[in-house]
Amino acid sequence: MRPSLTAVPDQDPRREPGQASSLDPFMEALGDVALRLDASGLVRAASQRTLRLLGAPVAAGTPLAALALDVDQAALRNAVVDANARAEPVTVEARLRCGERDTWFELRITPIPACTPAQPADAHELLAVGRDMSAQRATEQHLRHLATHDALTELPNRLLLSDRIRMVIANARRSGQGFSIASIGLDGFKKVNDGLGHPVGDAVLRVAAARLRKTLRDSDTLARVGGDEFVAVLPGTATPEQIKLVSGRLMAALQSPFEVDSHTIYLGASVGVSIYPEHAEDEVRLVALADTAMGRAKETGKGRTVVYSVRESSPPQHDISLEAAMFHAVREGEFLLYYQPIVAARTRQIEGFETLMRWKHPTLGMVPPVRFIPIAETNGLINMLGAWALKAACVQLRQFEDIARRPLYISVNISPRQFRSDRFLDVLDDALAFSGTPGERLVLEITEGTLMVDPVHAEAILGKMAERRARIAIDDFGTGYSSLAYLKRFPISVLKIDRAFIKDLPAAEKDGAICNAVLDLAKHLDLSVVAEGVETEEQLEYVASRGCDYVQGYLTGKPMPAHVAMAALKENLYAELLPDELRAGIL
Repeated sequence: MRPSLTAVPDQDPRREPGQASSLDPFMEALGDVALRLDASGLVRAASQRTLRLLGAPVAAGTPLAALALDVDQAALRNAVVDANARAEPVTVEARLRCGERDTWFELRITPIPACTPAQPADAHELLAVGRDMSAQRATEQHLRHLATHDALTELPNRLLLSDRIRMVIANARRSGQGFSIASIGLDGFKKVNDGLGHPVGDAVLRVAAARLRKTLRDSDTLARVGGDEFVAVLPGTATPEQIKLVSGRLMAALQSPFEVDSHTIYLGASVGVSIYPEHAEDEVRLVALADTAMGRAKETGKGRTVVYSVRESSPPQHDISLEAAMFHAVREGEFLLYYQPIVAARTRQIEGFETLMRWKHPTLGMVPPVRFIPIAETNGLINMLGAWALKAACVQLRQFEDIARRPLYISVNISPRQFRSDRFLDVLDDALAFSGTPGERLVLEITEGTLMVDPVHAEAILGKMAERRARIAIDDFGTGYSSLAYLKRFPISVLKIDRAFIKDLPAAEKDGAICNAVLDLAKHLDLSVVAEGVETEEQLEYVASRGCDYVQGYLTGKPMPAHVAMAALKENLYAELLPDELRAGIL
C-alpha cells in the first residue's frame, strides 16, 4: 500500500518518490490546490489544503489525471506532456473529484529545473497549482442561462429557440423527416394586464408556460418570444393528423381557468403552424410564417389552429429587407414613372394621363406598388418619392403637349402621408413653378379615407390647392366613406368610379344602378367622371351612353413608359379604335 502524501521538508536532492522537497513548506500558500509531480505526472506531494479539498488522502505515485473525472483526464495528461516539451507553464481546466461533488479547477503546471549539479538533467519536477473555479463557473452558467432563457417563465428565449430550430433542421435534413413550428398566442390576455395589473398578468404567463410545457414531449422545445406569445418546435410532427392532435392539446391546456390571487380568469389560445420544408427551410422564415398563421387564426375568430397557406395569407405588412432595398433604389434611381391614358369616352381621344410609380429592381424585376407603397408610407419615404413624382409628371406633361399640339392634363396620386405633410403645398408650388405647368392642367387624386381622417385639415388644404387652380379628384369613389357631405363641403372637380363597379357591367344590375347614381349626381354637381378599369367594348359603350366623360383601363391603354405614351399621342393611336364616322370627326 502506497503511503499518503505529506509536506515534510527534506534537503536531500536525491530523494525518492514520496520524499519531501524544499518547496513543500511553501505549497500551502500557492493556491487552492498545490501538487508536486515528477516529470511523468505522478504525484510526489500535496499540500494539506489540497487534501482537505479532495476529501481523501492521495497515495504517492498517483497519476495527476486520476484525480479528475474521466472526461477531463486526457486534458491533464496532455498538459503534463506539453509542460515537459515546452519547458514553460501550461494552463488547463479540469474537474477534480472533491468528495461527493466535482469541482472545476484551473491548474497551472510549471516545470521545476534540477536544483543541484548532482541531479541528472531529466530529474526535473512539475508543480501543479490550481484555483477553485466553481464560483466563477456558476456565475458564467447563470449568465449563459440569463442570455438564453426568459426571465419570467424560465423557458428558452428567441436566441436559444433559433439554435434549437437549427439543430432540428440539421437532423431533418439527415433523416428526411419533416417537422413543424407552432406559434401560440393567448386570446384576451390584454384584458388581464389592463384590468388586473401586470403582476397578475405575469402569474398567468408562468402558469400558461408550465401547462404548455407539460403538454409537449421532452424532444420538443417550448420558448417564450415576447408578450403572450410562445413558440413550440415539434420534431417529427408534419402531417395534418399529427398537427391537429398536438395543436388541440396546446389549446386545451389553456382553456382551463387560471386561478391567480383570488381571481378566476378565462382565456384561450390561437395557434399558427408552419411546416419544414414545405413552407420554409430556415429558422427565421419558419417562425415568421407560423406567426403569420397565428395572426390569421386571431383574425378569423380566435380559439383555432391555422396552418400557413400562401393563398390565404396577405403580403407581409413590413419587409425589412425590401425597405433597405428601397433606400438603395432611391440613391440608384431605380424608381420610374409610367403613364396610363385617360381618354374621352365618346371620341377615345387621349385627354390626359394618370401617373403611376414603378420600381425596377435589378434582380427582382418590377416590384408591385402594393408591396413598396405601404412601406414607403410607413417610413416616410413616400414624401420624397411623391415630391419627385409630382415634379417629374408636371415636366413630362409639357413634353406630351408638345407632341400632341393641344392641351392635356396630368393626374398624380397623393398619398395620405403626403397630404398631411406640412410641406405639401410647398412641394406643389415647386412642381408648378419648375415645370411652368398651369394649375388647371394638374389633377391631384386623393382617396375618400384620406379626406375623412381630419376633415377640418382637409378642407383647409384643399382650399389652398384650389387657389392654385389645381383640380381635385376623388379616387376609387364609392369604396371608402362615400359621404355625400364632402362633395358639397370640399372643392372637388372629378369623381373616379372604382373598377369594382365597372368589371361586371353591363350584366350586373346593382353595379349599373350605382354607376347611374354616381353619373347623375356628378351631372347635377357639375363634376367630371372617370370610369376606371374599362376592359371591354361593352363596358365602354355602357358608361359612355350614360354620360360618363372619360374612361381609363386596358381597353384604351395600359400603363406605359413616357416614350410609348408620346408615340401613342403622335399617332393618335386610340382614335384608331373608333368607328369610321366618329374617327373622321377628330382626325
